[in-house]
Amino acid sequence: MLKRYLPKLEDLWFRQTMLADPETMSYNHAWGGTIPFPEDAWRSWYEHWLVRHENKRFYRYLMDEHGRFVGEIAYHWDKERCMYFADIIIHAPQRGKGYGRQGLALLCQSAKENGVELLYDDLAIDNPALPLFLKQDFTEEYRTDQIIMLKKEL
Repeated sequence: MLKRYLPKLEDLWFRQTMLADPETMSYNHAWGGTIPFPEDAWRSWYEHWLVRHENKRFYRYLMDEHGRFVGEIAYHWDKERCMYFADIIIHAPQRGKGYGRQGLALLCQSAKENGVELLYDDLAIDNPALPLFLKQDFTEEYRTDQIIMLKKEL
C-alpha cells in the first residue's frame, strides 16, 4: 500500500534521479525524454511547488510500505487552458507492481480533497499509460496525431 509523502528539500535527489533516468522518462520521448534537474534548481522549484503553491499546485512522493520512494504524483493549474493537469511518474525499477494504479487513485483523491472538480492529462499518442488512466475512470475527450486528452470528474 502506497502513502503520499511530502518531500523535504534534501529528498529531491529522488526526483533528480527519476528525471535523469531514460527508462523512467521513456514515456516523455515526445517532449524530449529526460529532464535536467540540477541541485542548484531545487530550492526555487521547492518554493514554487511546495511552499508557495497557492492551491494551484500539488506535489507528493509515493512511498511504499518499506519507506522507499517509488514515484511522484502532482497536479497543477494551467492558466492558459484553464484546467488542472495530472502528473504521475513511477520509477522504472518499481513498475509492474500496481503502483501506477494506486498512485493515480491517491492523486485523484488529493485533488478532490483540495476542491478540484475536473482533472485532465494530455498523453503522447503512444504513451503506454493510457489503459491505466482509463481504468481509473478518465475518459478520452479528444485525440490528435500527437496527444490524447483525458478528463476525470472528481
